[in-house]
Amino acid sequence: MRGLLVAAPASGSGKTVVTLGLLRALRQRGLAVRGAKSGPDYIDPRFHEAACGAPCLNLDAWAMAPARLQALAAGDGLLLVEGAMGLFDGAPPEGRGSAGDLARILGIPVVLVVDASRLAQSAGPLIAGFLRHDPAVRVVAVLLNRVGSPRHGAILRAAVEREGTTVLGLLPRAAGLVHPSRHLGLVQAAERADLESFIQGAADWIAAHADLDALAALAAPLAPAPATPRLPPPAQRIALAADAAFAFAYPHLLVDWRAAGAEILPFSPLADQAVPEADLVILPGGYPELHAGRIAAAETFMSSLRKAAKDIVIYGECGGYMVLGDSLEDETGRMHRMAGLLPLSTSFARRRLHLGYRIVETGAPPFAGRWAAHEFHYATVQREEGRPLFRAWDAEGRPVGPMGLRQGRVCGSFAHLIDRLDGQAPAGTVALAS
Repeated sequence: MRGLLVAAPASGSGKTVVTLGLLRALRQRGLAVRGAKSGPDYIDPRFHEAACGAPCLNLDAWAMAPARLQALAAGDGLLLVEGAMGLFDGAPPEGRGSAGDLARILGIPVVLVVDASRLAQSAGPLIAGFLRHDPAVRVVAVLLNRVGSPRHGAILRAAVEREGTTVLGLLPRAAGLVHPSRHLGLVQAAERADLESFIQGAADWIAAHADLDALAALAAPLAPAPATPRLPPPAQRIALAADAAFAFAYPHLLVDWRAAGAEILPFSPLADQAVPEADLVILPGGYPELHAGRIAAAETFMSSLRKAAKDIVIYGECGGYMVLGDSLEDETGRMHRMAGLLPLSTSFARRRLHLGYRIVETGAPPFAGRWAAHEFHYATVQREEGRPLFRAWDAEGRPVGPMGLRQGRVCGSFAHLIDRLDGQAPAGTVALAS
């Protein structure tokens, strides 16, 4: 079991395409390789799975305890972790939970992907800062991306190697290797008709211009996985919405629930499937605003959801929360009727970004207790009335007011739950204010 972190000085440096290329290229060389994603990102892990054929989990150094991270990272072969944002970017005020924190906790070295398109000799002092910023975070090599020419590459290599580290590759600009994006990040893997050719193109590109053998040799052994308790399932039979509109369910939670004997029953609202007979219904996050018309017209799904609400608990998270409300206005200003199970109306016609880690707490099922969570959405709340589901704090421990709603057996919020805290604040926070 060995591990390596692929990080960058900043977002947009190309680390996702590099990571996908490495996962596929190393697998094609016969290595057993797995991917992981630092932080709360839902989208990149599905690309990782397509690239290497192995499950990909999130490793969140803000929301998860070190033992939990080490246990999730454990497994056979080479673990290639993709960082989020810049190497030392994390929650305020000090950047806790960054990819650098994760590298330190797991004890794995870092390969830095640098966008060199607007750099020459200045690449040297840039790298020098990352090499010396935190001695416990070991930057062991550099991949220089978007190199303009052989001459440009020679200048960059000399500048970086003068600082005492290794350049493992000079990656030329590749106009065809582009990740399209939308307001919540990249387009999902299942939505790309060219997914296979895109990933294989990334693999061919990096295999031609980087030293893959040297990169794999830099991976460090992972510490033995500690015994950590799994999260108990919130119910025995869980009906889980799962399609392009409801794709944001954290795999580590589902793995824990299944390991404890729970049965996960996926169904598709977009296919107008009825809610399966279950003890709990979960509508996870995703992109319901892109499919609001189809969801509103899915009479079988909607009628079965309303019927289920009379007998069992229904929980909606972010996009799922919006679908439980009365209405959802899309970006064109068209209003769509939703399930009408919560007094909530939301709009994407007037978007506003809500972003950040949260600590949330409730005494209500199905997720009673205190949780580390993440909020990331552009929806504007037009109406949200009634009994709140959570008390909430931000990453610095400051109250952010109540979150979500509870009405009868139906509840939800914009918070994506990551891991239960069991009374302990995650390492990245200060003491919670009352």
